[in-house]
Amino acid sequence: MKKKTVKIKEPKATDPFYITLIAIIYDPKERKILIGRKESDPDIPGLTWCFPGTELNYGNNISDVLKKKVKEKTGYDIKNLGSVFSKVYPENKKLMGVYFLCEAIKGKLKAGGHFKELKWVMPQDIEKHFTSSFHPRLREYLLHLR
Repeated sequence: MKKKTVKIKEPKATDPFYITLIAIIYDPKERKILIGRKESDPDIPGLTWCFPGTELNYGNNISDVLKKKVKEKTGYDIKNLGSVFSKVYPENKKLMGVYFLCEAIKGKLKAGGHFKELKWVMPQDIEKHFTSSFHPRLREYLLHLR
């Protein structure tokens, strides 16, 4: 799939800065990672496939809000194993993603929220689905999951 070129608007120093919590849901038995497909994303133009996540609001407990939103979007209860990566997105410099390695502990796969479809993919195949930037360090981390 060819990546689209998107014109990036530079933020001003007075613009708000947002943090999004991203769940890398890994199945250690199958050695696959869950991704979801959206039809449009208001924060990152051209984004289609991505990991489930949510915006962090002031006063939220990180683990609680991540678990709640992942359940709504995927049907799974998760165990948060900790943060593994963070980045400011080149497509939206007002947005920082903090990535957490998670495992599905119970539930049934069901697309919810803005997701139209969910699927489990091998770590080496994830980047083929993404139409937005994919950081080389994140790629390396995913390829070495055991």
